[in-house]
Amino acid sequence: MRLKKEVLFLFIAFLGSATLCSAQVRKSVKSATFRQPNVTRSKARIMCPIFETSQYPYQGIGFKLGDPFALTYKFYPNKNWAFAVDGGKAASGLYNKYYRGAFNTYLPDSLEGGETMQYLAHKATADWFLETKFLYQWDAEKLSKGLQLYAGLGWQWRNTKLTYDYLYEDGAFDSRFGKFSETRFTYGPVAVLGFEYSYFSLPISAFIEIEWFTDVLLDPGYQRFQGGVGMRYVF
Repeated sequence: MRLKKEVLFLFIAFLGSATLCSAQVRKSVKSATFRQPNVTRSKARIMCPIFETSQYPYQGIGFKLGDPFALTYKFYPNKNWAFAVDGGKAASGLYNKYYRGAFNTYLPDSLEGGETMQYLAHKATADWFLETKFLYQWDAEKLSKGLQLYAGLGWQWRNTKLTYDYLYEDGAFDSRFGKFSETRFTYGPVAVLGFEYSYFSLPISAFIEIEWFTDVLLDPGYQRFQGGVGMRYVF
């Protein structure tokens, strides 16, 4: 008698799980005769993969690690198009050589004769960025279930505050240490390429992307690769 109860319990559990994932499994003629329980959309998402074609639009919010470290929001109006906004802090350590080279652009024109200002060190006390991106996505399920590739274009704004330490010398008559601060605000376009994976038992997606940034304001022609990895909660 106990064995029969356990078998009946397992049968009911199996039937319930199959019903929850009906969006991914095609029904047979026989199964269509069973009455389905009412399941909320939020509960179905927990049990089944997200990004069902009939359930758009979706939204996602999460984080990205890399250059930059950012909070990220993504809006999915349909299967192929998406809009993303990232905001956070750039990896200042990756720009040390560039910021050191920028020291010479801040030297005053009033230096005369034997006057010199020698670079000693610098520190990025703030290095923030904001970017928006329009993305086109397409399925890559032949490679892996739940995998999407995407590419797009966007615009990035950067605001960096730098403090420089220097040595001032005026021939053999004067020598002293000093420091000054400069704020660098600039912007430019970005090109994006990445992939997103979302076949999890929870409503989350993971992504990896690389970006190509070009400065068009403060240092026209300056270019750099950026990118990172991240996750978003999708709802």
